[in-house]
Amino acid sequence: ATVFLEFWKRRRAVLTYDWDLIDWEDEEEELRPQFEAKYSQVERVNPITGKPEPFQPFPDKLSRLMVSVSGIFFMISLVLTAVFAVVVYRLVAMEQFASFKWYFIKKYWQFATSGTGVCINFMIIMSLNVVYEKVAYLLTDLEHPRTESEWENSFALKMFLFQFVNLNSSIFYIAFFLGRFAGRPGKYNKLFNRWRLEECHPSGCLIDLCLQMGVIMVLKQMWNNFMELGYPLLQNWWSRRKMKRRGQSMENKISLPQWEKDWNLQPMNLHGLMDEYLEMVLQFGFTTIFVAAFPLAPLLALLNNIIEIRLDAYKFVTQWRRPMPARATDIGIWYGILEGIGVLAVITNAFVIAITSDYIPRFVYAYKYGPCTDQGYRQEKCLKGYVNSSLSVFDLSELGMGYSGYCRYRDYRAPPWSSTPYEFTLQFWHVLAARLAFIIVFEHLVFGIKSFIAYLIPDIPKDLCDRMRREKYLVQEMMYEAELEHLQRERKKNGKQYHHEWP
Repeated sequence: ATVFLEFWKRRRAVLTYDWDLIDWEDEEEELRPQFEAKYSQVERVNPITGKPEPFQPFPDKLSRLMVSVSGIFFMISLVLTAVFAVVVYRLVAMEQFASFKWYFIKKYWQFATSGTGVCINFMIIMSLNVVYEKVAYLLTDLEHPRTESEWENSFALKMFLFQFVNLNSSIFYIAFFLGRFAGRPGKYNKLFNRWRLEECHPSGCLIDLCLQMGVIMVLKQMWNNFMELGYPLLQNWWSRRKMKRRGQSMENKISLPQWEKDWNLQPMNLHGLMDEYLEMVLQFGFTTIFVAAFPLAPLLALLNNIIEIRLDAYKFVTQWRRPMPARATDIGIWYGILEGIGVLAVITNAFVIAITSDYIPRFVYAYKYGPCTDQGYRQEKCLKGYVNSSLSVFDLSELGMGYSGYCRYRDYRAPPWSSTPYEFTLQFWHVLAARLAFIIVFEHLVFGIKSFIAYLIPDIPKDLCDRMRREKYLVQEMMYEAELEHLQRERKKNGKQYHHEWP
């Protein structure tokens, strides 16, 4: 992620220079008409231009910002409520599928629960996205941003927060909360004192996490590609059909000038490329934040982008009207969001490796409890007996109802015949300490490497630096020659002899 962002900065510098936007300042941007109409009665002198302009008082700006933040938190809480509803569904479905009549579903009830839960969650995600766009638009207008770029940055940040939480909240739940509070046999925790909390698959929580990410990523990419190309195609087909009903035959359409044919295409949406940026940023988060749990995410993103490049080209050229050009020195707030995702990716991957996966328990067993204890090396034979070590024992006779014997479950608890039955063992605390130590070491190490890579890669390519210095040198030479020519004319006018030297 860091290498990608650093090379993007170099690419941005080249584009900015090629389009002559090096010295273009935000102060040149005009005020929004809505801002001028709202605050036309309150003015202050612009320190740059020295002219009076509309001004938004700080108390008014703060109050509007607080209302906007409250709206954001309300929508995020709505997302969490939807996630909780899906969790309740999974608990109910788990009980129903486990007692289903069909043998196949009864045998694979955990996969059936996870699969249907993912599909329901995806439908909720796509439904809420429509609501979020309207809410973000209203909240941004409520803030009354000063310029168009400020409006776009505020709107983009809200849309990203809404969709990021909407898209990843269920993934965070599966990665870090699923099965953590389920309890143990004989003392299970229940929701509303009725449904037992869901546990991970016996092979671990990574299976559920991979399934959740894979289904959501594939379905979302397919849906986005359909909406980007299929929806404009349907709209243009409907427009042509309406024109035909009005008596405009295909012969008349062929005789129309090209600009009129282009006018009949679908207009570009009001937010310009914001939807394209948002889609790529969310995909960037998918390929970095949980890449340790779902290594196929970058490959799926690459395949999707290869297809989407051609689809976008076809859409912009044949299905949409040509958009109005607008000057911009960078991609705005999106770069800061990408940097934030890069930082979050380091933290989440550290927690995924340490908490969600079995890497740390296997590591602790190999060096502390396995056949190679205190030998200083790790081989495949050092993990012999790991499965039994990771399972605890429960006495079925404690359940009553005539049960006898023992069962095994994933946990580090003392056996029922010990002096402290079902208490956490010393191995549990060793694993917990190793997990915390790994998180700290991993984060510091990766953040150090991240900063070092960012330091090594210059923001501006060397050839571009040379071109900029050459341009600056030529400008100075032109100024020198112009000043020298001016001095020559002045000396001749005053009747003085000209000296070939700088005065």
